[in-house]
Parts: sequence; structure tokens; C-alpha cells
Amino acid sequence: MVMVGVVFLNAPRLLDWANSPPHLQFNKYVLTGYRPISPLGECVRSLFYLHNELGNIYTHGIPLLCFLFLLPLVIPWSQLSEPWLAVAHYLACVSPQLGSVLYHLFMNHEGGVAIYRTLLTLDMCGVCLVNTLGALPIIYCTLLCQPLLRTLALFSYAVLSSYAMYCALSAGSNVRRLRAFSWQACFRGALLLLRWLRLGAGSPGALRRYVLMEGLAAAGGFINIVRVPERWLPGAFDYCCNSHQIMHVLMVASILQLHWGVLEDLSWITGPRCPGPGASL
Repeated sequence: MVMVGVVFLNAPRLLDWANSPPHLQFNKYVLTGYRPISPLGECVRSLFYLHNELGNIYTHGIPLLCFLFLLPLVIPWSQLSEPWLAVAHYLACVSPQLGSVLYHLFMNHEGGVAIYRTLLTLDMCGVCLVNTLGALPIIYCTLLCQPLLRTLALFSYAVLSSYAMYCALSAGSNVRRLRAFSWQACFRGALLLLRWLRLGAGSPGALRRYVLMEGLAAAGGFINIVRVPERWLPGAFDYCCNSHQIMHVLMVASILQLHWGVLEDLSWITGPRCPGPGASL
């Protein structure tokens, strides 16, 4: 408690939007609470005093620790004939949280724009990985009884994801970044439609999880783009409940839905689900 108190007492003077570094002026409705340009140690120390990025750090930092240590305990590793599905799922859940924490914690590093762009790239790589690796178990289980189509779908999604990653990393705005993932979302939507029409395989209960996953992710992306609620009351949500923090919470909820859906699918495929080689539902 003494150490925490000292850290709070020695917190640096925070900046307003106009005096913050230009590369950090990406939300004009957040008016105060910006950290000054700092060395590595000061960036880490910012975990222990209030500023406008603290909520962004903790809303992904706490889930990151939970996912890192708890997910391996609930995945049925010993029952899986295809362990790579579980590995892909684990990386999909962990990657966006890790990239986000690094980005928000060190974005005010004294390395300036160069470091910021590197961190932003890492953050976007995490988003790309959850969109790419997160869908692989869904594709595999949906087309479980159609091996040739399953292989083609996995390959096609990998190629599509590579293009989406290129577009996301080269995008100059949040709108373009969100648009980069739209084709992946359409691909996943087609898989969910196959399940709903009973033309695809998979656990019956997982479909609802995946629909919620897509809805929560889309809502989070939209809120982050339109900058609400801070757009309505600039300065009132500088430290808490602004659009980016809401997006973080919705993204964590989306990943949880993905996790619960994949767990149902992984348990579902442990039994004999197809009549024979090449059989379809």
C-alpha cells in the first residue's frame, strides 16, 4: 500500500489534447489525461496512476492473464485427434489482448512515431490473428464430414486472411481497418448460414455462441468508429466509459463467446459424427 501511494504521489503532470504528442491525437473528444512522452520505465509505472489509457490497459490486461493461464486448463487436449485446432484457438484468444496491452501501455514511449507505429502494427496483428486463427476450428467443424471442401475452405480462408491482414496493416483510418475484415466476416457468416440450414456440421449449441460473437465484435467496431458516448459530451468520458474502452469490453465478450463455442465444437467432434469417409450431412 505504501508503494502504491508513493507511485500515485509521484505521477507526472498529465497533458490536455492540444498539448499531447500529435501521433496520440486520434480522438479529439478525449480532452485530458494524456501521458507525456516517457522512457520505458515511466511507461510501465503508468500502470499505477490514473490517466486516459489506464482503462484500455486493464480492460485487456486482466483478460490476457486469465486467458493465458486458464484456457489451457479447460481445453480437452487429450481427447482431440487434431490438437492444432486447440493451439489455433488458444493463440486466437490471447493474441489480440497481448497486442492491445503493449500498444496502450507503451504508446507514449520516447521513441516517438516510429515506436508508436510498431506498436500499432502489433496491435493490428493481434486483431488479424483472432480473425484468422479463431475461424479455423469453426471451418473445420462445420465441414467436418466433407474433407475435400473443408481443405479448400481452410486454404481459401488463409489466403483471404493474408489479404485482409495486408489491408488492415496499411489502412490509414479505423474505418478502413474495420472494412479490411469485412470479407472474413462474410466468409464466417456463410459458414454459420450452413449450420443454420443444417447443411454443415458442428455442435448445435455453438451456433448461438458464434452469432453472438459476430454481433458483439461488430458492435464494438462500430462504437469505436463513431466515438460515442464522448462525441456527445466531450471531456466527460476521458478516463472511463469512452468508446475505445467500451469496444475493449465488447471484444473480450466476443472472444469469450468464441471460446465457449469452440469448446462445444471440440467436445462435439470427439465422437463419431460422420457416417463414413466423404459423407455429408
